[in-house]
Amino acid sequence: MKLLAPALTAIALACPLLAANAQPSPARADAGMLSRIGHWFGNDWDMGWETGSTWRVMASPYTYHYSYNPEHTNVYMLGVERQRFDGFLFGGSLFKNSFGQPSGYVYVGQHFDRLLGVEPMFAQLTGGLLYGYKPPFDHKVPLNYRGFSPGFVASVGWQFTPVWSAQVNVLGNSALMFQVSADFH
Repeated sequence: MKLLAPALTAIALACPLLAANAQPSPARADAGMLSRIGHWFGNDWDMGWETGSTWRVMASPYTYHYSYNPEHTNVYMLGVERQRFDGFLFGGSLFKNSFGQPSGYVYVGQHFDRLLGVEPMFAQLTGGLLYGYKPPFDHKVPLNYRGFSPGFVASVGWQFTPVWSAQVNVLGNSALMFQVSADFH
């Protein structure tokens, strides 16, 4: 069990190397209303969001902590994400952190399809602003200032259908978050 945290941290650090062999998400289907609104302002208005963008709604029913702490509570997460056709994404999530405090994460990142040449496998790297680790747990995340700190998440996932996917999010040297997602084109 003591080797689990270093092994998973190594996987998280290797994600950028694995993602280098992956390909950005291909153009996706009709964007619908955003496409029509974009034409009102001219073709440059959408900056790539018009063609093939996807909304992703996600939830996490379970998070596994690498080490036992009697103060840990169940972590639940709900979030939404916008993925552009070339893999660029932004999003946000609300969750109850490991110590029962309401928290949030807003981020930007990159989605990579066909990880290691496997069609349904993907990876994501995100970075952004984390909020919610307040006293007495403010020391549980690095560089925390009044509940705000930088956040980074590396993920590996599997696209089961054009709509449904699952992924594992590596939360630093603390935990693995298991997530299910639905994509809307």
